[in-house]
Amino acid sequence: MKIDYRLNALVDASLANIAPLQELATVAARHGATIIQYRDKHASTRQMIEQAKLIVDALKATGVPLVINDRVDVALASGADGVHLGADDMDAETARRLLGENAIIGLTVKNTADAERAAKAPADYACIGGVFETVSKVNPDAPVGLDGFRELRSYLRHARPEMPVGAIAGITLDRVAPLVDAGADGVAVISSLFRAIDIAAATGNFRRQVNVALGVHE
Repeated sequence: MKIDYRLNALVDASLANIAPLQELATVAARHGATIIQYRDKHASTRQMIEQAKLIVDALKATGVPLVINDRVDVALASGADGVHLGADDMDAETARRLLGENAIIGLTVKNTADAERAAKAPADYACIGGVFETVSKVNPDAPVGLDGFRELRSYLRHARPEMPVGAIAGITLDRVAPLVDAGADGVAVISSLFRAIDIAAATGNFRRQVNVALGVHE
């Protein structure tokens, strides 16, 4: 399945103090996000399923897909469009078997081993990161930086030329063009979207910046 990964708006549980997550997801989807990801590292399974269902329902009218971070069970139970898996999560082959051929499966790539695994996996996209420092997640790994991103992207381009590859962590508007120049097909953004004064405007600005950098006219 071909995924439009230009702008992944990542709705993290820590944003719930701003507005209900389903509202944040809807604003992003209506103003330029091409995929939404729901992430919660601390909630119970029941709470995650309930929240994911609310986001699924809110996004129905937008046509923008929802993937669940880490949790294949939550994706299945909530009717989400797929999952985003890290190296410690369920392997993509098992996830594909459980979720079916039409589900979206994305993979995190932090190093060469991850990139090699992603190249062989039944995945629809990969996201490299963290590229820069971020405050939205405790990350024991050092940022890969632009050079590290370029290197991992180059490997994936040769191994899986058709697979979109995004960038995550510390993504600001002025970093979009350098990342696209380094091979990104899009960016995953949290704070720069949802902690902006005007979330709708910030989302629109990111979508335009990605389009300009990619040379996409729409």
